[in-house]
Order: sequence, then C-alpha cells, then structure tokens
Amino acid sequence: MFKFPENKGPGMSAYAASSLFQPHRARQAIRDAHSGKIPPLAGIYFGLSCPPVARFVAPIGFDTAWIDWEHSSCNVETMTQMVHETMFMSGGKTIPFVRVPGHDHAAIGYALDAGASLVIPQVETVDDCRRVLSYAKFGTNHNGTRSYPPFRLIPGLTDGLYDPSRPVHENLNDQAAIMIQIETLQGIENLDDILTACPDVDAVWLGTLDCRVSMNLVGNSGFGGPEPEWLAAVEKFGEVLKKHNKPRGGFGLGPPEMMKQSGTGCAFVTVAADITQLVGLGEVLCQAREVFPPLKMGETLPDIEGTKRVQESKVTNGEQKVVTNGPGLE
Repeated sequence: MFKFPENKGPGMSAYAASSLFQPHRARQAIRDAHSGKIPPLAGIYFGLSCPPVARFVAPIGFDTAWIDWEHSSCNVETMTQMVHETMFMSGGKTIPFVRVPGHDHAAIGYALDAGASLVIPQVETVDDCRRVLSYAKFGTNHNGTRSYPPFRLIPGLTDGLYDPSRPVHENLNDQAAIMIQIETLQGIENLDDILTACPDVDAVWLGTLDCRVSMNLVGNSGFGGPEPEWLAAVEKFGEVLKKHNKPRGGFGLGPPEMMKQSGTGCAFVTVAADITQLVGLGEVLCQAREVFPPLKMGETLPDIEGTKRVQESKVTNGEQKVVTNGPGLE
C-alpha cells in the first residue's frame, strides 16, 4: 500500500557528528551534493509547528527537514523539540534546517544550539549577510559574535570532535550549514557583492514568491511567470551563483515532470511539504462526494467485505431502518 525508498546507504547519517546533539556536517553534505559526489539533498518542508508530525515523518528518510520558524506559531521550545525529533527519530539520517524569524541574534543562536543548520530569510545587502554570519559563528577569525552554550553539550559525552585537531567551537563552525534566501530584486542585484564578501555562505535560495511580490508581480504561489523583468532577474541570479560556484536550494514539488522542471540544478531540493499533503485531502473529499451520492429510501446496502454481517435497509411506516442479520465487526 505504501512505498518507501530502498535503504541503499547511510544517507545523511554519514555526515552526522559524534553526537546527535550536535549539528550534522551539513556544510560538507551540501558541497558534496553540489559537486555530484552524492545526489541532491531531498527534503521535506514543515510549515506547521507540530512535533508529532516531525516525529512521525522522521523514519521515512528525507535527507533534510525544513522547520519553518518564520511563518508559523513556533516558539523556542517547539522549534527545539522538532529539531530533536527529526535528529533522533531518523537516527541521524535527516538534517534539520530551521528558517529563523528574521535576523535576530538570539533566534539564530537558539536554532544552532538545538543542533540545526540555518535558513536565513530576506538577505538583501552585504551588511545583512555579514551580520547574520557573525551571529552564527564563533571567534573573531569569522567575525563571530555567537555565544558558546555552556550547558548544551556534556563534556566527555556529547561534545566529541569530528576533527580532534581543533577545539569544539571550530568544529561547530564547520558543521552547521547556512543557506541565505534572496527574496527581492535588490537582493539579486547585490548578490554578487554578497557572495564576494561572505564566503561562509553555504547555499542560496531564491525566494520566488516574495521576490515576485516585491517586484509588484502576481505571486503565482512562487511558480514564477513569463514577465521579461522576472526572467531577467532569474537569469541574473543563476549567473551569479555560477560565477561563485555556489550551491542552490529550491522547491521540487509536484508530479515528476514538475519536480524535475523546478528542482533541476539544486543541491538542496525540497520535494514534499506537510501543508501540501494536508491540502491534498480536499481531493479525497471531492472523490468521496462522487462515490457516495445521496441515499435512496429502501435501497439495499452492499455487503461489507471481511464481515459476516449483512445490513439491509427497510421502510416501516414511512421511516427508514437498518436491520442487521448475524454477527459482525463492531
């Protein structure tokens, strides 16, 4: 009834840190996907702040899980729980990414402390990018202003190093990935300068919905459009990424043809979403309306396969009654 991908390897657990309380080596995973060493990272988007959904989905085996803290009712505790559900219930096979709400120093720290990688929205200028990278990194070598969490890792137990030649904070700097979102025409115009000044950016995502709206174009649910100014903006975005050899993130939703059209060329591609799956229930309801027309008085009900009970509808004194004959499932 259900189909799942064959388990042909360790997946993203090959990039797990020594402890699942730490971020994956997501920077390296994205680089390897970009260079073709591994397939593109196929992920799910969580638009609903619902830890039980994250827990239920985790064993399926998505490479990444995008936890949307920006556009949901998430608080710090819920975000942290969803990160941990993703990490632990997938056995490290899924890398959690948190889209933080804006460019807040505390929010970036909370997501990283939980063990996630980052999606940073609304990056428009070099100053924007330098600021958020500073919040996400330790040490002046990276212009970092991140505060080291004293109680997130237990010394000698969960603070193991994948590179023992360097201290823990330098390991952590190289583990969590930072993907920025370019969501305005100004951001596209400044992208070349941003990537030149900020080499610690690991991937870039073109936020097509916000970008189109900012350009006063119809949103089209983020699926783009034919306008010359839009096509020129998308072309420039792609040229800048190619110039800097920078990985790209994007959606690859829908049937295979649409998935391929929108997701080809992405090292990080989101192929499923909790909200789209739930909206799909509307189609199930439409089918049900067609399958089950209004009942007719006196109509004999069909046998229910797998039971020994036969139900019949009889009309007595103008009232419809259901009569059950024999034992059956209750």
